[in-house]
Amino acid sequence: MESISIQNIKQKFGIIGYDYALHRALEKAIQVAPTDISVLVLGESGVGKEFIPKIIHQHSSRKHHAYIAVNCGAIPEGTIDSELFGHEKGSFTGATSMRKGYFEGANDGTIFLDEVGELPLTTQVRLLRILESGEFIKVGSSKIQKTNIRIVAATNLNMTESIQRGKFREDLYYRLNTVQINVPSLRFRKNDIKFLFKKFSNDFSEKYHMPPVRLTEESLKYLENYSWPGNIRQLKNLTEQISVVETQREISVEKLKEYIPENIPSISFSNHNNIIETSFHNRERDFIYQILFDMKKNLNDLKNITFQLIKNNSNPRFIEENQQLMEKVFGKIFHNRDDSIFQLEDTSKSDEDEDLDYEEVEEDLSKSELSSFSLQKKEIEFIQRALKKNNGKRRKTAKELGISERTLYRKIKQYGL
Repeated sequence: MESISIQNIKQKFGIIGYDYALHRALEKAIQVAPTDISVLVLGESGVGKEFIPKIIHQHSSRKHHAYIAVNCGAIPEGTIDSELFGHEKGSFTGATSMRKGYFEGANDGTIFLDEVGELPLTTQVRLLRILESGEFIKVGSSKIQKTNIRIVAATNLNMTESIQRGKFREDLYYRLNTVQINVPSLRFRKNDIKFLFKKFSNDFSEKYHMPPVRLTEESLKYLENYSWPGNIRQLKNLTEQISVVETQREISVEKLKEYIPENIPSISFSNHNNIIETSFHNRERDFIYQILFDMKKNLNDLKNITFQLIKNNSNPRFIEENQQLMEKVFGKIFHNRDDSIFQLEDTSKSDEDEDLDYEEVEEDLSKSELSSFSLQKKEIEFIQRALKKNNGKRRKTAKELGISERTLYRKIKQYGL
């Protein structure tokens, strides 16, 4: 039944694709539609987030009432309160008459707030009040009004970062994010690219009265391996451009490279600063990880030397006499193994020797110095990145992480990676 419902939705709204994440997003939209729960749609620019609120509205009890879509990023800060909540006559320069806002005009219906992360903080306070009580006040008025409205919001911003910077209210975020729907990026829907290209090609063929353009097998693979920073919008624009400009209807990979050159990423200007900033933080995080692992390798060398001294010295007073030196090098010695790739591991032993008694002597790695790093979370993330980098090859991954294959296998099983 669910698959039939999703198929009907796709046909009704012209949605193309068979990706699991896409189907999951549509499935969640169908499930929440009969309720009045507020929904937050997340996804990069150009992925098609605008279909989700339409689906929710059309399959809710509000479908016979107004549906209003508002691009919050396109309205000037000085007028957005008036646009959303309305204003009284004379409330500001140019307010020659009373005006209803979108929340009043869409009463009993649905309002879609696109790019909600761009709302000014003062407007966020007003929006929070509507979500909590359904109340609002027009600009220039003192009269409280009520509205019965369903809110669906969407953004391509990292909301956690916006909250940390003080750009977005945390309480409003949780109010909007009662249900979260994630729309996948095109680069994660490689198998859908051929269907989308064919759909766009046929549409523009009909629009411009010319045969549809086709892809060779090589050119299709080129499109599938492209990063698509502009997502479906970029693919649609590319298809239209090729359909109009090219006289040959079969498009070779060489011809495609004239439109999307190899190794030169296309960056949408609206998301340019966000991409640069994200890239900076990723490089900064990788630098910190590298320092940690360099520290780990250096400490391993010291550990192995000490192990050898302990094993080869028959004098029982050796440890006691050198206790101060060992504590200076290793810190606190403990026997309850903290099994983390950020802990020291004796790289000199083989997998078969892994259960030797001296393996239980582990370094605490100065917990006070690393308390700010949620180690387990960082460990999982770093293992995932290393596995992806090495195409899932465990031997290469283990070598890069500086741990044994057996330890890596245990980690994969432990974290369900």
